[in-house]
Amino acid sequence: MKAILRLLTVLVWGLMPGAAWAEDQFKLLVIATPSTYHYEYIPVARESLEKLARLHSIGLTWTSDPAVFDGDLSPYAAVLFLNTPAEQLSATQRQRFEAYMRGGGNAMVVHRAAIVPAGAWPWYERLVGRSFVNHPKVQTGVVTVADKGFPASFGLPERWIWSDEFYVTENPHRLAVNPVLEVDEASYDPTRIWPGQVGGRMGAHHLEAWYHRHEQGRVFVTLLGHQAEMYRDERYLQHLLGGIYWTATGLGQVGASPKR
Repeated sequence: MKAILRLLTVLVWGLMPGAAWAEDQFKLLVIATPSTYHYEYIPVARESLEKLARLHSIGLTWTSDPAVFDGDLSPYAAVLFLNTPAEQLSATQRQRFEAYMRGGGNAMVVHRAAIVPAGAWPWYERLVGRSFVNHPKVQTGVVTVADKGFPASFGLPERWIWSDEFYVTENPHRLAVNPVLEVDEASYDPTRIWPGQVGGRMGAHHLEAWYHRHEQGRVFVTLLGHQAEMYRDERYLQHLLGGIYWTATGLGQVGASPKR
């Protein structure tokens, strides 16, 4: 009987005006569409990001279906492309996303989602800020923090041992971005690549994460995140959380960083 009374008390309290129920700070749309080399990460990433969303009162919508772009994107403070081949979006879906960004929407791009075939969607290439060239095999290297004042670097040491594909990119659209993370090319072998390909070097400033503005919105890009187990790594999750926080709100940044 006492247990029933306690349950009724909880239910009544929950229905009272002003009851202390958690309310979402903002809504985040995560699209995680599988591709040839990126699919095992999905259940792991979903579990971890949904846990972060509950912890930080973020209204997270998770989908693998590009049809979400046929609907209204305006309720979302940000759209996160998580290893998703963006070229899979139809012409109409692309137009809707472009309109969302022109209306003040925001975007976060993770790893594979930064790759779009040359000429397939130039607008999206400019949103990313850099264009993919190739990548060496997964190796352990030293990732360095280029901007200590950006939320996506708050949970990271200045020099961070990390294993990834360390994408090589170029800047055909001549866009300036704000570096957040770089990788030290002396700490791994950029030429360790598959037969028939030539590994490239980017020199002293090999970008791995950055932010900038596109249309009327904020954009954060991280090239890290190839393997499924990375989405259980606390430091990497803090990196993603910092990116989500800034992308959705524009808050938390300390000082200004140089552009490259």
